[in-house]
This record gives sequence, structure tokens and C-alpha cells, in this order.
Amino acid sequence: MKIAVHQMTSGINMQVNIDVMVAAIKEASENGAQIYFAPEMALYLDKDRTRAQHNILVAANHPALIQLQNAAKHNDIIVHLGSLPIRTDGSAPYANRSYIIGSDGTIIADYDKIHLFDVTLSSGEAWRESNAYNAGGKAVIADVGAAKIGMSICYDIRFAALYNILSEAGAHIAAVPAAFTKPTGKAHWHILLRARAIENAMFIVAAAQCGQHEDGRQTFGHSLVVDPWGEVLLDMGQDIGLGYADIDLERIMEVRNQLPVLDHRRVINPI
Repeated sequence: MKIAVHQMTSGINMQVNIDVMVAAIKEASENGAQIYFAPEMALYLDKDRTRAQHNILVAANHPALIQLQNAAKHNDIIVHLGSLPIRTDGSAPYANRSYIIGSDGTIIADYDKIHLFDVTLSSGEAWRESNAYNAGGKAVIADVGAAKIGMSICYDIRFAALYNILSEAGAHIAAVPAAFTKPTGKAHWHILLRARAIENAMFIVAAAQCGQHEDGRQTFGHSLVVDPWGEVLLDMGQDIGLGYADIDLERIMEVRNQLPVLDHRRVINPI
């Protein structure tokens, strides 16, 4: 199964981001990809929350969703829309929500980010995602043809229990769309993604934001595809655009037959 991974430098103009994604979806399909993966906040990335509130819309009849559903159907490709901000009840907090759109244009699954990025880094960067977003409370797996995709977003990658739940529920692939900061990315990105792949003997597909954004932030890039043995099949560095990888689902059983980690998991009583 060939997949396309889109590394982006998303900005504050939603329609510009949509146009970039629609063009990439078309290119991915023409190059034989069956699934297209986008990063976190692919459609709108803005840390100015006063400005952002006017651009965060309800899911029903969302123009971005409609255009990407049409793109998926027109190009006969499954679209993993990394995430976008969704207005849930008419006011903040919002939801950081991921969608999977089928090749027929219908929404297969959606997932709200569970672990919110509330940190103060030694670089001076401070982020309080919970000031604007509500945390999700449910793990989600989507059936996508022969594959099952477990859904997660960015900071979720630091919490191994979520990926244990996804692998035990049958996920072959965990999607980790992200907008990692440069300091945390340099220190932890590759390690965490490879660890989650190895621990669960499954593929990790992590489409990422990169570079200098209109809102002033910098993101780490290095969109990765990691196989169940922890081998990096794709590392996109800091370049925007599409990367491709082949996902061989039989590789999962090969690895799990060698190291049956899921069978060996035990419930450990707290101290």
C-alpha cells in the first residue's frame, strides 16, 4: 500500500492552505498513493487566539471539510486530514480534531486530541493548549480498506498507553499528525515515534509542520514513516511537499512473530 505524506508550513489564510492540500491530494493520487496524510492544524495554524476565533468554524458545512471531501472523491484517494480547529458549542474552548475521509468523500472517522500541550520550555516558549481547546476522551480506530488506522495528534505521542490501546484494538498504523516545536522535536521526535512503533509492532505515520510560520512560530518538520521494527522508511527533513512510502501490512506479523510484545503485556498493579 503506497501512502503520501504531506509536510507543510501552514499559515493563517485557510483558503490558501486548502488550495495547497487539494493540489497535493491530486498529485498524490496521480503518483499512485492510496492514502494521503496531512499534519496537525494543516488547514489553519495561528497562535493569535483573538484573530483565530473568527476563523474557527463548526464542523457542519465547514468549507474546508467540504472541499477536501470533494478532493478525496474526485481523486479516488483516502484523506487523513491531520487536524483542524473546530468550534464545538459556539465559543471557546474548541476541539483540535482529526478526520479521515474515504475515497468516496464520506467522513469515516474523527478524533479529538486527548493530551493537550501545556508546557513552558527552557527556550522561553510557553504553550497553553487547554486555554483554547477541550481534551478529547476517546481512542479511535478507523477501518480503511485492509488497514486499521489508530488516530492521535502530536503531544499524544508522549503517552504510550494510548498506543497500547490502539494496537490491542487491532490498529496496523498509528497516525501522528504534528506541529512539534523545534526544541522538543530536536530532543525527542525521532525517539518517541520509533519507540511507539517498536513497543506496538505497528507502523507510525507522522505528517508534520515545518519551518517558519506566518504566526511567528517555528516547527521541527521531519515527517516520518516508521515500520514495526523501528526502521525509518521516510524522513522528510525540513522540505515542504509530498513524500512517499510503501506500507506492507505483512511486516507487522513478521515482527510480532519474532517479538510477540502484545501477547507478553501484563496488567501491573500500582505500588
